[in-house]
Amino acid sequence: MSACSAGVLTGLSLILAIGAQNAFVLRQGLLRRHVFGLCLFCATSDAVLIAAGVAGFGAVAQQAPWVPPVMTLGGALFLLAYGARRFHAAWRGSDSLTDSVESVSLRQSLGLAAAFTWLNPHVYVDTLALIGAVSTRHIGPAKLAFGAGAALASFVFFFALGYGARLLAPVMARPRAWQVLDSAIGLTMWVLAFGLL
Repeated sequence: MSACSAGVLTGLSLILAIGAQNAFVLRQGLLRRHVFGLCLFCATSDAVLIAAGVAGFGAVAQQAPWVPPVMTLGGALFLLAYGARRFHAAWRGSDSLTDSVESVSLRQSLGLAAAFTWLNPHVYVDTLALIGAVSTRHIGPAKLAFGAGAALASFVFFFALGYGARLLAPVMARPRAWQVLDSAIGLTMWVLAFGLL
């Protein structure tokens, strides 16, 4: 297996689990709001973190041991707040594909995506620690190919998730389906938050 293929498989294996960032992209994809910008932002952010992991960011984290606890607390508080918003939306039951009360601008959507990405300690574990550690099996150009493969996996995944969400549009045309989705997203956020705490 080539280093690039190993990078793609490693990247996909880490990103496939539904987390806060993926749930947000899925929801926005269903609503068809700012999909390209969100997918590009999330994939580019992953690529930056993967590059840092492959370049050896783990050494920096060892020099600043206060960083992980601060990131963990900030991420947990954000996930609790966003989960509460999703539970409130599910309780209201007013969201649908045609008339969602939560219309946000591109700037607001990117702000939420940034919080889901950069305040999420799991993304650092996946990109900086795990991908960085696996990349040490490769040397020179092979290491770069591994990192490029992992970054490519992020681009493929986020664009497939964002635009593939449209396939669920017939199911999501009913407000009851949105209540179920919002409840599932809220539960996911809270499970992740309590896991961090």
